[in-house]
Amino acid sequence: MLPIPRRYFLTAASCEGETPLTAFDGALLKARVGNTNLLRVSSILPPGCEYSPDLEIPAGSLLPIAYGSITSDQKGATISAAVAVGIGEKEQFGVIMEYEGYCSKEEAEAEVVKMLEESFAMREIELSEIKIASTEHVVEKVGCAFAAVPLYY
Repeated sequence: MLPIPRRYFLTAASCEGETPLTAFDGALLKARVGNTNLLRVSSILPPGCEYSPDLEIPAGSLLPIAYGSITSDQKGATISAAVAVGIGEKEQFGVIMEYEGYCSKEEAEAEVVKMLEESFAMREIELSEIKIASTEHVVEKVGCAFAAVPLYY
């Protein structure tokens, strides 16, 4: 069993590649998580988790991460990915939302904010703070847009 993460940051990056997998890999590298082993998690920021924007993850680490990602080979298409972390004023945990699609960066950001607002309303918790990371990419050959919330110990 993995320990509960104590730190997190938000990241987003886009990349072109020769294949969908290399475009995804390039986006991960630009997002500072490319040399880790991603463990995709769902949407809860652990209690007491500290925002650490300059956090460096050691290569080879098992990395719990919530992310949105889209890869496309439609030349000229605009693709975007966004993540948002919502923090409640009195709660000890947060909520993470992610989105990806054929849309602008602004549309992706609006979607994650809308989802955060709904998730906090469902929990009957007042949303007091939102952090967002997003990226937009116009596909040349094969492109990837990636946005994530890495969680670390």
